[in-house]
Amino acid sequence: MKSIIGLFIFIAISCCAFAQIPTRVLPLIPLPREVKSSNDNFILTNKTIIVLTNDKFKQEVDYLNNYLKKNYDFQLQIVSVLPTDGNYIFITQPDFEAGFMENYDLSINQNQIVFIAEGNAGLFYGIETLIQLMSLEKTQEVKIACVQINDAPRYQWRGMHLDCSRHFFTKEEVKTYIDYLAMYKFNVFHWHLTDDQGWRIEIKKYPLLTKVGSQRKETIIGKPKWDKNGEPSKDNKYDGIPYGGFYTQDDIKDIVSYAQLRHITIVPEIEMPGHSLAALAAFPQYSCTGGPFETFTKWGVTDDVYCAGNDSAFLFIQDILTEVIDLFPGKYIHIGGDECLKERWKVCPKCQKRIADEKLKNENELQSYFITRIEKFINSKGKQVIGWDEILEGGLAPNAAVMSWRGTGGGIAAAKQKHFVVMTPGKPCYFDHYQSKDKTKEPLAIGGFNPLDSVYAYDPTPKTLSEEEGKFIMGAQGNVWTEYITDFSKVQYMSMPRMAALSEALWTPKDKKNYKDFIVRLKLHSKLLDKMGVNYSKQFLSK
Repeated sequence: MKSIIGLFIFIAISCCAFAQIPTRVLPLIPLPREVKSSNDNFILTNKTIIVLTNDKFKQEVDYLNNYLKKNYDFQLQIVSVLPTDGNYIFITQPDFEAGFMENYDLSINQNQIVFIAEGNAGLFYGIETLIQLMSLEKTQEVKIACVQINDAPRYQWRGMHLDCSRHFFTKEEVKTYIDYLAMYKFNVFHWHLTDDQGWRIEIKKYPLLTKVGSQRKETIIGKPKWDKNGEPSKDNKYDGIPYGGFYTQDDIKDIVSYAQLRHITIVPEIEMPGHSLAALAAFPQYSCTGGPFETFTKWGVTDDVYCAGNDSAFLFIQDILTEVIDLFPGKYIHIGGDECLKERWKVCPKCQKRIADEKLKNENELQSYFITRIEKFINSKGKQVIGWDEILEGGLAPNAAVMSWRGTGGGIAAAKQKHFVVMTPGKPCYFDHYQSKDKTKEPLAIGGFNPLDSVYAYDPTPKTLSEEEGKFIMGAQGNVWTEYITDFSKVQYMSMPRMAALSEALWTPKDKKNYKDFIVRLKLHSKLLDKMGVNYSKQFLSK
């Protein structure tokens, strides 16, 4: 008991001491809610002890020890009683339960590092902060700045997306991407697994999905050209190289477990009713025309989508979703819903019969019927639907959440209808857009201009919403679409450091944000990126 009392006396004294000293610049991203520092350092060595009085935090302590082993070649002894001398790391919980599972306090003086966290996620984020404070040299004496930090996130949904359909990334590359999310305290990984250009997830009941749908015979070179009739131009060039890849269910389980250890929920996206050509290449009977089809070799959208008048198509999709749901323990299943062209539905006898039988007004309401029917199935499995803002067309399914990408209008409309919303407008949340106005100095991108300062300045909650409506904005997300991102090095370049800027937009209190200060910290933080071997855009270094 005396040692615990002494610990809290230490914290109180530390708070007073730090308050009297100007805060030094630290390489912390995102910026904590409250942070004070002194000019002193804690020296971490292999003789430092971790005091852990609650086994619930063992997973996070092991994560810290594994990081130390990988980067400094030593690990720390774990004990359950505070030592009488020497330096140590003490991990404890507050005396009361407040339900703030992502919050943490971190106090560091020359002799002790103290974490106070109610939840495992909070401790994990505190450890990520501690890691950013560590000196980068591979040495047996690791300097850590003395700080007093009280921290909590601004938004509950802090997400990043990666499209593995247009271009495939290995299991280890996906894990590395998840490491970046963890470093910046993101808690959602939106994994785009299916599209017209590739089906990337093993479904054991339907092996043709990966045998056929995961492969395309070639890939278009550069940007697609179209003739006056809207058909692909004969001037388009293709590389003639077969392309493919997919994740086995064992791969998926491994990646899900890896993300869980970092307190990241994976939201899988299985596209429907549009962006489904890779699936229809394997199973053309679930289209309106019966095919034949081939996995798309170009970018853009196609008229061929799932047939909304075919009950067998729904059973097929439900079988797929059953296996997907078993693999992903998170709350949400993303079903796409975007850019569904309805030309086939307009002339399909089955779809027109469905419209008549269900007394629907048009094809937009047929899409709403489609989404609502799928939602009922997903809800029956204990999950919730989230989809792109086109799912609003024809009426929003009762329990669906909306991801607003075509500006903020869809998100505003959904919030006013009391549906939960994730904001991810093309401006500034699409990281496949250019980072510089001088496109000649940048890798080929799909278009648009989303510089670092625009990402940093983004505020997910529209001012047009009332305070009550604003509560339905869960947060925001950055999207990395990969039509023109052919390898993981370019994923790094397009996402970093814009990912860092977005993390601060989603974590740091609005009144604490300052772009000039962010750039100063980012320049220091970039040394960690260098150590990690990240191919990030370095434009900010000249600011």
